[in-house]
Amino acid sequence: MPQELEIEFKNLLTEAEFETLYKIFKMENESVIQQVNHYFETKDFQLKQHGAALRIREKNGEYQSTLKQPFEDGLLETHDSLTAEQAHAWIQGEIKLGPEISKQLKELGISTEKLAYGGSLKTTRRETAYHDTTVVLDRSEYGDTVDFELELEANTFAHGQSVFQTILAEYDITKRETPNKIQRFYDSLENR
Repeated sequence: MPQELEIEFKNLLTEAEFETLYKIFKMENESVIQQVNHYFETKDFQLKQHGAALRIREKNGEYQSTLKQPFEDGLLETHDSLTAEQAHAWIQGEIKLGPEISKQLKELGISTEKLAYGGSLKTTRRETAYHDTTVVLDRSEYGDTVDFELELEANTFAHGQSVFQTILAEYDITKRETPNKIQRFYDSLENR
């Protein structure tokens, strides 16, 4: 599917909060998902100015480029599949967009030639079904930073928000401003 609507709620966690939720949701019983996000942006952050982000996700030996854009109550994700060779070419600066993302960037007025590789973020993820949502616990590494995050994916905004707020309240977790992974990655570069 080249496009999908993603409704998710996020909260950065302390390592102790992460470990508590890990035990409560019995994440040790869930499969480990290893993924690496490779990020792309223009030098003057044109994607960020549109609230958008472009990445290649490497997972289970497969590669997919994804453009995320704000849309209604969530994010519109536009995907194109890539071969390993195409993904490595992107990282080396030879970016050849697939048809779906190319169309979306053209609508934003962003030229492929201005895109550049920014770096990568490695995530160890476990997820489980919970009250008609998916609870995701991520441990991410980028540069000298390690962070912990709770994500909750839902089919509707109202239901997802309700379940998410209940989890935070029930386990006494402080609600924190949680920029998306690409923003945290680029912010970490500015702070080096």
